[in-house]
Amino acid sequence: MSEEPKRRRGCGLGCLVAFLVGLACIFVIAAAGVYMAASAGGRLSALGGHLSHAGTPKGLGEDEMPRMREIWSAGHGDTKVARIRLHGMIALDGGKWSGDGEGSATTALRAIRRATADDAVEAILLEVDSPGGGITDSDVIYHALQTFRGSREGRVVVTLMGDVAASGGYYVALASDRILAHPTTLTGSIGVLIQSVNLQGLTAKLGIKDVTIKSGENKDILNPLRELSPAQVAMLQQVVDALHARFVRLVAENRKLPEDTVKPLADGRVFLADQALEAKLIDAIGYVAEAEGAVAELLETDSLRFIRYVEEPSFMDIFRAPRLFGAAAERLLRTEDGRLMYKWSL
Repeated sequence: MSEEPKRRRGCGLGCLVAFLVGLACIFVIAAAGVYMAASAGGRLSALGGHLSHAGTPKGLGEDEMPRMREIWSAGHGDTKVARIRLHGMIALDGGKWSGDGEGSATTALRAIRRATADDAVEAILLEVDSPGGGITDSDVIYHALQTFRGSREGRVVVTLMGDVAASGGYYVALASDRILAHPTTLTGSIGVLIQSVNLQGLTAKLGIKDVTIKSGENKDILNPLRELSPAQVAMLQQVVDALHARFVRLVAENRKLPEDTVKPLADGRVFLADQALEAKLIDAIGYVAEAEGAVAELLETDSLRFIRYVEEPSFMDIFRAPRLFGAAAERLLRTEDGRLMYKWSL
């Protein structure tokens, strides 16, 4: 009488294990199917039609011409235009697969390089919705856009701003031949930021002491457990001022404005679209149709075909933790560690 319940419990546990193993197998097979379908789509996209890779140079490395699948976005014309999104914090993670898909800084940079290597691409329509981010990260994307424009005569970049294109987001847009903002866009915030916190008073009350072994007085500058000396504040301010001067100079050069005109605007303030237009920080106010019209005007043709780029992950990328749990949050935390930033401080 006592063994029958035991056998039932054992069978139940075994069935549960078998069910979980089966479920895992189904998941793996499904993931493999998705990957194979994506790969097949990428191979088919290389054969012709709107997804053609024709005209792209051979023998280039993954960093020179990333393998990205083309998706038809709009239009049926003969002139190819790459629509590229730059959304959220500008923080390059350096990896092939960004983890949060189209719009991340890493994917945007790869897409710009992909467009640069494709001789068929005549223009980039960049859609920016970003409060900025890392100074070097912003400058790398700015330089990549400049490289696209300079890679062949006649290539152009048009930027359309979303909710926010501030600080590093505006810095990137400066590489454009034409900048448009939505009527509700906030832009500007021309400036440099470095942030930290000082916990010395709190740790003293808790009886916590800082023990730091360092090679020089300034090695642990911005240590949250000690005060900055006046000399260290001046040292950091000098760095901030130099990077701020670079930002101002680029605004003046790209917007064809005197530096003395830009400097009063570069105190970190943000501008509504009509204010930015009046200050000549942007060229026009409009929507996607107006941005597409600006591309057509600059290229002197109405026969446009817009494409987008999509990352092609490997099979193992499907299981990577950043993709499952969100690389964006990790990068957001990483950008708040006392680094110099072209970022609008909300």
